[in-house]
Parts: sequence; structure tokens; C-alpha cells
Amino acid sequence: MATAPHIALDTVGPTAVDGRHIRALTFQSVRLEYLRHVLPAADLAATGSRALVVGSGRGLLARGLARLGFEVVAADPSPAATALALDADDGLGVTYLTTPAEELDLPGDSFDLLYCADTLEVTERPDAVLAEAARVLRPGGAFVYDTVNRTLVSRLIYLGAFQAFPGTRIMPRGRYAAHRLRRPAELAEAFDRAGLSAKDVSAFKPRDVRSLVRATRGRRRGTLADEQLPELVDMVLEPDGSPAVTYLGYAALRA
Repeated sequence: MATAPHIALDTVGPTAVDGRHIRALTFQSVRLEYLRHVLPAADLAATGSRALVVGSGRGLLARGLARLGFEVVAADPSPAATALALDADDGLGVTYLTTPAEELDLPGDSFDLLYCADTLEVTERPDAVLAEAARVLRPGGAFVYDTVNRTLVSRLIYLGAFQAFPGTRIMPRGRYAAHRLRRPAELAEAFDRAGLSAKDVSAFKPRDVRSLVRATRGRRRGTLADEQLPELVDMVLEPDGSPAVTYLGYAALRA
């Protein structure tokens, strides 16, 4: 009988399945593609700009931003994630910190861009996250994020498939809850309270949902490695689509 995989965040090992890292790997291409759209729209150039990644995990996105030319700080609440990020660092000059999104241990008015990853769909205090983002951003700075909509389909996937159903579970139980999944309109209202102006929302999804099922089942069974998942899942942007599950967006800090 096959041994059930060990499911935990910010961990490695031959039987470990880290759903947060799987998510970061499969989202990386659309995150960077969306950022390339945001930079000219927000009148930002990577070279000479400072970026902060909140909820950075093992630092994959932070290193992607550094390769674009940003000076990058990567912040995550997990000491284990920070240690894994440091181990994976490849000399790009990223600064890795352990600090929660709700109370960033960083000076104000110090970043041109903030990317909020793996945070808005799990925090109980979204207003605190956004207030801190507004505090550390420079006037006119861009707040970029991706998160999970609250729909019937998103509940089936995030509350069911990803953390409850035995064959596809890749997250610890309780990681996601329906009340922590937020609709774009709800976030737009929260942005406004924090002094941010919502500018854009773009849906994204797997090119074929069956590939997502194959990827999660294969990763759990140990027949697929983490590095094989992005190509198999193949996330694509849908700028004009309605986000049934996941979406990206950005807002600007009002001067």
C-alpha cells in the first residue's frame, strides 16, 4: 500500500507535498506576464526601482523580479520559508525577511512596487495588510496582487479539491475558508479605505482544468516532480474574462 504524502507548508523531503510552493511554481509565469503589463501602465521601470514581495515563500517571485532589474526585498511570516528562500538564492541580491504582512517591519515610503502573493486569500485582516502596503509604498507606487475569488467553483477547488478531497489534497486543512476568499469589488472597497485606487483586474486559469487534476494527483503520488508542474498546468491570462477562481490585479497609492 502506498504511503500517503506528507502535506505541510514550507517543507521539503521525499514524501513532502508543499501546496504553497506548488502554487508559486504554477503561478510564476502569469505573475511575471501580468507585471510586464502593469509596469508601463503604472509608469514604472524595473531598473532603478525597489520592489517588495509580501508572502514570498521560497522566494521564486522575488528572484523573478530581481531578474527584471528591481532591487528586491522578500518578506514572509514563516521562518522556514525564509530559510528555504536563502538556500535557493542564486546571487541576485534579494534581501529575505521574516515578517507578517499585517505588521511589516520595514520603513515607510520605501518601495515603488509591492507584490502581494499568497496573502489576501488567507489573512483574517485584509485591511491591516493593505494599510501596511500603503505605508511602505511611495506615493504613486503600484500594489500588485493575485488572489482567489469567492464563487461556487473556487470553493469546490480551494476548499474541496486542494484541502479536503484525498486524491487531490495539497494544502493543510483550514488553510482556506470561504469568508477569506474575496470578490474583486470587495477588494476595491478595501483598497479605497487604505488610500489605494483599484486600476485593473485580470482572470487567469489553467489552459485545461484536466491538466490541473493530473498535476495534483501526480504530485501526490510522487510520479511528478515540482519542476514538471508549471508546463503541465499551463496557466493563462484572461484579461477580459470573469474570474471564476483566481485573478490578478493592481492598484495605485494615491499621492
